[in-house]
Formats: sequence, C-alpha cells, structure tokens
Amino acid sequence: MRIKINLKCTGCGQQNYISSKNKATHPEKVKVLKYCPKERKVIIHIES
Repeated sequence: MRIKINLKCTGCGQQNYISSKNKATHPEKVKVLKYCPKERKVIIHIES
C-alpha cells in the first residue's frame, strides 16, 4: 500500500515536493536531496 508524503526543506521549512512511498517496506522517514527554489541550491528534504 503506497501513501502520499510531503517533502519539507530543512533549510527554509517550505513544503516543496509531494512523493509516495510503500509504508510496509519503508516505515522510517524519507530523506532526499532535492532542489529548493527559495534557497536556490540542492538541500535535504525530509518527510513531514
């Protein structure tokens, strides 16, 4: 079963991306390197 998650920037705190994950196989929070338009650089985004 896949669920939708929001990815929140660790720098500015803005929710920039929406993604999905399989909660059964990946129960921990997702950490992904993504581009933040406000910071203008690639920064870690964490599931919120």
